[in-house]
Amino acid sequence: MRMHGSQTRASGDPYYAHPIEVAGILTEYRLDTATIVTGLLHDVIEDTPVTRAEISELFSPEIAELVEGVTKLSKLELNSEHTKQAENLRKFILAISRDVRVLMVKLADRLHNMRTLQFIKSAAKRERIARETLDIYAPLARSIGCHRICSELEELAFEHLNPDARDAIVRRLEALRAAQSSAVAVVSGEISSQLEAAGVPARVFGREKHPYSIWRKLQRKSIGFSQLSDIYAFRVIVDSEDDCYRALGVIHREWPFVPERFKDFISTPKRNNYRSLHTTVVGPRGMRIEMQIRTEAMDRIAEEGVAAHWRYKDESYGFDAEAAEADGGRDPLNNLRQLVQLLEHGGDVDELVEHAKLEMFLDQAFVFTPKGELISLPRGAMPLDFAYAVHTSIGDSAVGAKINGELKPLRTTLQNGDVVEIIRGAQGSAPQDWQSLTITGRARSAIRRRLRQAEREEFARIGKVSIEQAFQRASRSMADISLRPALERWGLASEEELQDAVGRGRIQPAEVVEAVFPGLKDSERAAASARRKIEDGKGARLYVRGGGLTPGVSMHFAECCSPVPGDRIVGILQPDNALTVHTIDCTRLAAFEDREELWRDLHWTAEAERHTLSQTRLSATIRDAPGVLGQACTIIGDAGGNIVNLNMHHRQADFFVVDIDLEVVDARHLTHIAAALRACPSVETVDRARG
Repeated sequence: MRMHGSQTRASGDPYYAHPIEVAGILTEYRLDTATIVTGLLHDVIEDTPVTRAEISELFSPEIAELVEGVTKLSKLELNSEHTKQAENLRKFILAISRDVRVLMVKLADRLHNMRTLQFIKSAAKRERIARETLDIYAPLARSIGCHRICSELEELAFEHLNPDARDAIVRRLEALRAAQSSAVAVVSGEISSQLEAAGVPARVFGREKHPYSIWRKLQRKSIGFSQLSDIYAFRVIVDSEDDCYRALGVIHREWPFVPERFKDFISTPKRNNYRSLHTTVVGPRGMRIEMQIRTEAMDRIAEEGVAAHWRYKDESYGFDAEAAEADGGRDPLNNLRQLVQLLEHGGDVDELVEHAKLEMFLDQAFVFTPKGELISLPRGAMPLDFAYAVHTSIGDSAVGAKINGELKPLRTTLQNGDVVEIIRGAQGSAPQDWQSLTITGRARSAIRRRLRQAEREEFARIGKVSIEQAFQRASRSMADISLRPALERWGLASEEELQDAVGRGRIQPAEVVEAVFPGLKDSERAAASARRKIEDGKGARLYVRGGGLTPGVSMHFAECCSPVPGDRIVGILQPDNALTVHTIDCTRLAAFEDREELWRDLHWTAEAERHTLSQTRLSATIRDAPGVLGQACTIIGDAGGNIVNLNMHHRQADFFVVDIDLEVVDARHLTHIAAALRACPSVETVDRARG
């Protein structure tokens, strides 16, 4: 009170009323003294002249550390700029993963701020705070099991972000409450009677689904309000874990249960330690009833999460990890540490918010390793998600998967109870489409990291060869040359960085020569055109793999000429992008005649010329008659070609033109297929598509 002095909040209340309310919320969860004192002091370092040293001296070093942790989070308050939000989220997760009490204080702080959000005059600011609460703080509360805080944060944010939708749902709930309140009491009484008759003491009560939960379900399932069957659910609280299963047996014997609506979160708890039995039955009066069966301890953990495990132990009061484990739970920071693992993969901060939300929002499925270890994954996960959840190295070396002993495609969705075995191979670069085979943030982050690494290596390889060729043209050997002057000129730390910049086209090879030998002219720069200089292919030192449209991360086949192994090829560098591979006679190359710095001499790898299939296009003019297209397709098949696509155009009375996209081994194979087509009487012309 002394330090906040005359400061006031937007509501007009004295500022010190806010930290008192925050501390009050923390006492509701029976947290330890240090946490509650931190709630009282959480704004003094940020908003008053108080220093950490003063707090350490007046209270304790522990409290000073906690207050500073919350202060750092406050300074990182996420704002509407996406990049800044992502970078702040990175620091935020790292900070709270060290001590869960910092997160508890921050959640209490955010909860009181949301309760008083209506006093902020700026509508844009209210919307930003509410959106940030819904995107970040509510999922974080759920991830450590604090359902009560999570639900209130979601409801308060929903009220500001979509008041019309919330009002509509509230009105429907009020009407439903008036019509069904007596039925809820009757059903509760009947369930209690059945359990009492079976000798299972229980407390039974109905609960109403929150408006935001209803809204989220309506959005997710694209259904109407009247189609919801679980607006009212019944909670059955029993004395012991054994009683949970006894109660379930009584209920299932008395009323038929709805198939695929039973879930056992006692034997397989959720990642936030939530434990309960869920079932849906067709109960009294034909009502479809959702039930949750749990013990008092499970109910407390479901509502309070990590806060339920604060208690006395060894004459001190704090989080009791052993008791949490004895209750069937796990380390409450496990979920946060999974998010920290995302950070270790580095990469664009822009991807982090997306990945973090994926980790925090998705429901889960339970699958097993061949040794019986349980792995919890988001619902809809695929084998690569499983592989990366077990260990990053397993994901990086995955080439296939067995599910329940059978080989399955990598895009197979995993189901509860599946036993998954990952087939591993040599660790190569990840295919571009692997990201579509994952849904978890951890897997996607690891795959993007691999793609970025492969891209850097390829661009560095292109840049290294380009620099060496530039020095050769200038009649200089690189054997005794230091590239230090070039590194200093562009402020780069290593030769690898320089090679990467040259490979991406940000720095021209001739500029590197000029930096090392000022005033030296490239002896061949003024000679013949780029095309003539590399037409013979003798200087090629960059090798291209075959097999499809993306031979590598930084090399792409041009669709205008669709090169195949055996073709004489060159590369055109697109600055900050890929090296586009063309055939030497492609008509598009004329546009680059005077841009010698963009040309790269290329060769196929020996493996590409022997073992790959590449896609190319033939354009054929065919007489219009029944069955002629079938004849052409048969000829291609007999010649070993595989048709990928057909496109008919320029159709006239007697002729039509068809473009045939097909897979071939190499240029010789393509020539053989074209010759076989020309031998068909119905085929007038066959040419390879160019330009």
